Amino acid sequence: MSDWLRPDWPAPANIVAGTTLRSSASDQLPVAGSACWLRQVHGADVVAAAAYDEPPAADASVKGDSGYFCTIKTADCLPVLICSKDGRSFAAAHAGWRGLASGVIENTIAALGVAGDELLVWLGPAISQVSFEVGAEVRDAFLAADPQAAGCFLVNERGRWQADLYALARRRLNALGVADIYGGVDCTFLDSERFYSYRRNPDCGRMTSFIGEVTP
Repeated sequence: MSDWLRPDWPAPANIVAGTTLRSSASDQLPVAGSACWLRQVHGADVVAAAAYDEPPAADASVKGDSGYFCTIKTADCLPVLICSKDGRSFAAAHAGWRGLASGVIENTIAALGVAGDELLVWLGPAISQVSFEVGAEVRDAFLAADPQAAGCFLVNERGRWQADLYALARRRLNALGVADIYGGVDCTFLDSERFYSYRRNPDCGRMTSFIGEVTP
């Protein structure tokens, strides 16, 4: 499968992860087993990847039943893919600003039960600071928990704020002891050739970010 973005990170050999691109013509993913799809609600709930009668209302999943891998869909929000350095655990989180402010990263790592210094994280394609204008209420939501997060916002000429999702995620990961963080260099809004962007076109499709174990 060529139409997906491969993380540049030192994941264990048994882990496969990535994000599909706009050019992908198939939902087939290069991962062993079945996808655990979620009904994403911009929250902070986490479930185990397993069989469900209906997609659970959650914004992250962690390795659960054998044969299932983690997936999320995004089109500007931040996909956060996580694996343990020994390859035994993995997770995927959907981190829009609401979920990020509500603790989706913290909840996902707690559900993994792995120390931060034993984790690798890849920040997939999301909207960049230069393209992500927000109101004061968004900035306030982050500063209420972390006043130093003020450095992740730049005021613009309209008196609103340019928010850096990548930097906000890194701060929260660092606070959990996670130092090995990769990715965080793309902009879904500016790169219309490779990525969907809800802010660019609300009727757009979605990229799928996934993590699981290599197909035998």
